[in-house]
Amino acid sequence: MELLKERIRKDGVIKEGNVLKVDSFLNHRMDIDLINQIGREFAVRFEGEKIDQIMTIEASGIGIAAITAQYFNCPVVFAKKTQSINLDGNVLTARVESFTKKKTYDVMVESRFVRPGENILIIDDFMAKGYAARGLVEIIQQAGAKVAGIGIVIEKGFQHGGDGLREDGIRVESLAIIEEMDATAQKIVFRE
Repeated sequence: MELLKERIRKDGVIKEGNVLKVDSFLNHRMDIDLINQIGREFAVRFEGEKIDQIMTIEASGIGIAAITAQYFNCPVVFAKKTQSINLDGNVLTARVESFTKKKTYDVMVESRFVRPGENILIIDDFMAKGYAARGLVEIIQQAGAKVAGIGIVIEKGFQHGGDGLREDGIRVESLAIIEEMDATAQKIVFRE
């Protein structure tokens, strides 16, 4: 998605440790027009797939998933990173490591929100090593549902999370795949 790549080049900031900050337009302050175009692109890429619901993980993926869901006319469920008194009943869980936060979470979804046989599309803002996506795949499988695919806005291809999921036979559609990042030169090379 060329528009997204241009925006990353213009407003993205590369930090040491292979961290790309896109908080000015994607995951802190959100450019709704851009995210609407991202949602439309996911609809094009997954056209013809039966999507019963979209799943993401809190917090950055929620807005993107919600805007994308309007193109599929389906609900969004998100995995929570912290236990609360509002989570009751049978809870599906998976352990997920956050690359940027350097923290491990037990993410949770109430089982009543993911039904056996449903086709679920995973949507998220970033993929580095693929831990969050793998956790959501695990939750979907625990529920007896099917992973229809994974839509990622920005994939850091050099960290190979998407490659591993694709090797496992899961369809991964990333709108921008970064092959190299250089914090000193503030240079990004995208996969063609």
